[in-house]
Amino acid sequence: MMMNTLDFDLVHDIISVRQKTENEILEQRKRVDTLKDFLKTMQSNEGKALLKIADSLVKQSIWCVGGDGWAYDIGFGGLDHVIASGKNVNILILDNEVYSNTGGQMSKATPYGAAAKFGFNGKLKQKKDLGLMAMTYDDVYVASVAIGADQEQTLKAFIEAENYDGPSIIIAYSHSKSHGIDMKNPSRYHKAAVNSGQWLLYRNDPRRQDSNLNTLQLDSNIPSIKVEDYLKLEDRFSSLFHTNKQDFELLMRQIQKQVDRRFNNYHAKASTTLIVNNKEKKIEIS
Repeated sequence: MMMNTLDFDLVHDIISVRQKTENEILEQRKRVDTLKDFLKTMQSNEGKALLKIADSLVKQSIWCVGGDGWAYDIGFGGLDHVIASGKNVNILILDNEVYSNTGGQMSKATPYGAAAKFGFNGKLKQKKDLGLMAMTYDDVYVASVAIGADQEQTLKAFIEAENYDGPSIIIAYSHSKSHGIDMKNPSRYHKAAVNSGQWLLYRNDPRRQDSNLNTLQLDSNIPSIKVEDYLKLEDRFSSLFHTNKQDFELLMRQIQKQVDRRFNNYHAKASTTLIVNNKEKKIEIS
């Protein structure tokens, strides 16, 4: 209806252009700004109506942000429903491994040995592996990050999640006062968690499958410190260190075994070998 009054080339570019990269979205925003400047000079009802919705012509970035209490527990059903939908929605989970907003109760995100309300002597079960569960869907981008340990890996994850045309989940290690740490130096704890293998860095991108690449990239290096060296940095694990020597050594072996098992599991999943057309194929993991 308005084609006779609008610039044909501008309209054509707006409705046909790709908006996959940041630069392409920026160029689209400039086109829409040009369109809006012209519409402001129009007095017709059609022009005024288009002006109100013109910004919707620029690709929208949709992010849902929540804590681990929502994602791991009370909102897990909703989270699963969203990622199963296949919709282009990005989800950021700020995981501080405890119900901080309601007083610091133990949750499914609380790691083995961490003390919390309803778990004063330390939780006796390792945390739920939400990322691994999300990866059971073959069309969901999943990443685990810790910005204080690796800023570049975190940035890569956000860029890839934003560019991925489908559900994306980023699970971000989030320090908390309830951890019993020096809040002025949080990166120390991020690095220790990653270096011990207690927190893994990885990115699982379904698009890599199209190039016969393993979808999972394990960004964590082989643990360089014992998990005990990480646990003793945070007061939430202090109950572990107040047990008698025999029980303490047993607990440390159990926790170290769990951490090693999880690292080895992810390392195996990020293997350089895939089965393609019933044949073993060597691939690159980076």
